[in-house]
Amino acid sequence: MKIGILALQGAFIEHKIMLDALDVENFEIRQRADFSRDMDGLIIPGGESTVIGKLLAELELLEPIKNAAENGLPIFGACAGMILLAQKIIDGMTCLGVMDTVVRRNAYGRQLGSFRTQAPFGGIGEIPMVFIRAPYITEAGEAVEILATVDGNIVAARQNNLLATAFHPELTGDLRVHQYFLSML
Repeated sequence: MKIGILALQGAFIEHKIMLDALDVENFEIRQRADFSRDMDGLIIPGGESTVIGKLLAELELLEPIKNAAENGLPIFGACAGMILLAQKIIDGMTCLGVMDTVVRRNAYGRQLGSFRTQAPFGGIGEIPMVFIRAPYITEAGEAVEILATVDGNIVAARQNNLLATAFHPELTGDLRVHQYFLSML
């Protein structure tokens, strides 16, 4: 099993640490040539979604990632990754548009609105969640399975080969969300 980690901006090193702890082979994707390597899954980390989206376009990674998602490559998008996967973004531009969701950016406010909590996650149990300028899903299509909610807001969902979380599981030390993603492979 080999996982690619998009390493253009954001919390990519933390995902590497989690995969290393699970003894899963992984590599960083920084340019289009890196994306052509064999992989069984892809992680799109948290960070600044607008910056990551622009870099995906400039580095000609947008179409290859979109095509891979549409052809069944398991992809896990955390925080900004959730935004990038969404078909529609409230007050923003769609990037990959592969997950039947509508997402609100910075839904919990600015940096001062960041918080930690614990909540149930489908099939895993209660897990710690770290929200940093986090989005949430306001609408989900019929094919989207809701995995977690916080205060009535959808903060984790799965659609076939796509997994999205509004929070940063890589910042908790709890490996269960990454294990869940790996079980999708």
